[in-house]
Amino acid sequence: MSQTSTHTVTGMTCGHCVSSVTEEVQEIPGVESVEVDLPTGVVTITSAEPLDESAVRAAVEEAGYQLA
Repeated sequence: MSQTSTHTVTGMTCGHCVSSVTEEVQEIPGVESVEVDLPTGVVTITSAEPLDESAVRAAVEEAGYQLA
């Protein structure tokens, strides 16, 4: 059964930002889908199992942004 988690990312200003965050988060093992809402900075992640917060943080930071 899939798990859904939401995170708020700060610093995204454009579609390229969204793409960067999406690509990095999708590389986390178990992630099935990633939806990013640019105006609010909310990232919704669907995964096969609960994700480690530190893995999400590392992926977002790798993309050049931060979790709020």
